[in-house]
Order: sequence, then C-alpha cells, then structure tokens
Amino acid sequence: MVSREEMFLYGFFCLILALCIGAGFALQGFPATLRGLWQLQIHPSRLLIDFTAAAGEGAALVNAALAAAIGLALVAITRVRLSGPTVAAVCTILGFGLFGKTPTNILPIFLGVFLSARLVGKRFNEYIMIALFGTALGPLVTMLAVEIGAAPAVGSLIAAAGGVAVGMLLPPLALTMLRLHQGYSLYNIGLTAGFLGLLMAAIVSASAGTLEMGSLWNASPSLVLRLMIPALSVLLVGSGMLLGRRAAWSGFLRILRLSGRLPSDFMSMVGVPASLVNMGILGFAAWLYVVLVGGPLNGPVLGAILTVMGFAAFGKHLRNVWPIVGGVLAATLIFGKDLAGPGPLLAALFGTTLAPLAGEFGPFVGLVAGFLHLAMVERTGAWHLGMNLYNNGFAGGLTATYLVAVIEWYRSSRAGRRGATPGQSAERRKGEP
Repeated sequence: MVSREEMFLYGFFCLILALCIGAGFALQGFPATLRGLWQLQIHPSRLLIDFTAAAGEGAALVNAALAAAIGLALVAITRVRLSGPTVAAVCTILGFGLFGKTPTNILPIFLGVFLSARLVGKRFNEYIMIALFGTALGPLVTMLAVEIGAAPAVGSLIAAAGGVAVGMLLPPLALTMLRLHQGYSLYNIGLTAGFLGLLMAAIVSASAGTLEMGSLWNASPSLVLRLMIPALSVLLVGSGMLLGRRAAWSGFLRILRLSGRLPSDFMSMVGVPASLVNMGILGFAAWLYVVLVGGPLNGPVLGAILTVMGFAAFGKHLRNVWPIVGGVLAATLIFGKDLAGPGPLLAALFGTTLAPLAGEFGPFVGLVAGFLHLAMVERTGAWHLGMNLYNNGFAGGLTATYLVAVIEWYRSSRAGRRGATPGQSAERRKGEP
C-alpha cells in the first residue's frame, strides 16, 4: 500500500515535471519546442553535448521532463517504493535529460534489463535501479543510430539491438563492480557503464573507425535556467517543513552524522521530511558554488546539480561533500585550470559521488579523493568515447577502488600487528623480504 508520504512524493515530482514542460513551451514556443524535441532524438548525445544549445532551452526542458516521467512511471508500474534510491534515479534522469538522455535512447536499455531479469528468473522490479541508472549508456544507442553512417532504418535497428544488448549486460556487471569500491562511490552504475562503454568503443572503433568527440556548451543560459535550482530548493525545503517541521530539522541533523556509504536510503533511515530539506539545502549550496566560481547554469551544470540533489536522499549531505569539492578545487588551482571550465566545474559537482569516503574516513581522505578524482576524470572520458554519461561515476569508482584498497590494507596490517604477540610479530618479520 502506498503511504501518504510516498503519494506526496509522486505529486511533487509530477508538479516539477509539469512545470518543466510548461516552462519549456513558454521559453521556445509550441512549434519550435516540438521541432527541437524531435531534433534531440536524432542528435549525437555523447559527452559533452548541451541540449540547451543543440535544440534550444525549451526543447531541452521538455525532453528532460519526458525522460524523467518515463522513469517515474516505471517505478510506479513495477510497484517499487519511491524512496531514496528511486528519487535519486528520477532526479538523475531529469538532470541528464538536459545533456545526453532522451526518451528514445533510454527505452532499449530498459528492455535489455527486463530481458536480463527474465533470463535468470528474476522479477524486473529487482533490477529496476540498474535499469534506471543504466540509462547512462543512452548516447551509445543514439550513436549507433546516427553516427556510424548506416541508413536510417538500418541504424535504428542496430541502435535498438545495441541498447538491448548493453541493458542485458548491466545487471551481472553492476553487482561485480559494487564489490570493487565496497559502496564508497555512490554512482556504482557509472563504473559499470564505463567498462561497458570502453568495450563498445573498442568494437565501434575496430569496425567503423575512430569517432570524434564533440562539445557543445551554452555559455549564456536564460534567467529561467539560472533561477531553476533556487526555486526548486525552496520548494523542497518548504515541502519538508510542510510534512513535519520538527521531524525535518531534527532528521536533517541526524543525516549529517551518517557516512552515506551505499546503500544509505535517507528517506527510510531518517524520514522523507528531513531528506527533502537535505535535498533543498545541498542543491542550493551546489548552485551557490557555481555562481561563486562564475560557471554557467546550462544543461550539463543543471544536470549535475539535479543529480546532487537526488543523491541528497541517498548518500550525500553537506558534511561529506565539502571535502570532495575542496579536493577538486585544490587540484584545479594547483594544475592551473579554470574553476568555471566544463571539466573542473562538473568534476566538483559530480565528484561528490565519493562523499562516502569523507563520511567514513574523515575530511582528509575526502580531500585526497577529490584531488585524485579531477586527474582521473580528465582521462577516462576518452576511453569510452563519451558513450557513458556518468563519466564522473566511472572515474569516481576507480578512485574509490584505489583508495579503499590502500585504506583497508593499512587498517588490516595495523590491526594484525596490534593483535599479534611479540613472538608472532618476530616470526612475521623473519618471513618478510
């Protein structure tokens, strides 16, 4: 049975998506928005293509809302609870609908995950999170349809088959990747999609030649885009207070004491009111960071902030994200890069996938993780030719794997030495090279 708070969340998301669609048509006009929406379905979407520049801000907003609506409908149809992880997934789809995901390039992936579940005798709702986050590979579907030079009908069939194929591969790989970083990178599917994207990039390059990576960046977003996050933040905090003022603030303080390591469903652990307040506060903080460094609030940047807001219900809060952002900021300054440039700006926002490291091991480890993340993320995008939208998730997963391996080795070695008797310690040293 759907709870009152869950019904509130469905209503809230439906309102937000309706506002996005309404704002989209108001910004661009009905005919131009529809033309732009169609253009996005057949436009290359590999990193980094800002849909607000490719087809207009109105079309990008409508595209994002429709993609998120499909994800929300899938949650409802499969009767999966709308809570921390599903809220994070829907917000992520909404954000990436501004730069990479479209209704047409995510559907084959959903079908592939569904078939994978049926193949092993599982219910689809057991894999719903993999399906929702697996839409990171949407650009692969579009690439097969429009970038390999096949006739439109043939390209569409190849794209559908490719999307279904990677969808079927996502579940087994996702479960394996989670063990690598042990839940210390929140974007687990980003790591999974990165390896799948690397495989597909190798196949495509071998058969069709190297694909050039493009870039489209809206440097002058409209006032509507610039004020979108503050308005949404106010709605989120207000909604949390409406559901219960005392529970919202006391729960928010409890959230700040959690590490955020996967799986940390704040809505189940602490409550919906506090999670909504955390989403609003963290979203506004991310928006303020972009404003302070002079970055544009365009499609990719808004997508990053919306993802941060979504994961504020599933692992992120102010105390565990600031060290990551601080580490990226330090690396940006030390390496002489532009804080408002696409790479460093998105790394600071998306790099908060590593927040559980700071939450579990402290700010120093978080600063180191953020520093290393910037160096890593600037390399990994070329490996998969931009086919994995969660490139920061890929880089973050690798960074977390490295750091956790070192930390666990150090801790176990220290514990072993403390627990050993003097004779045992001497015997161990005799065997050391």
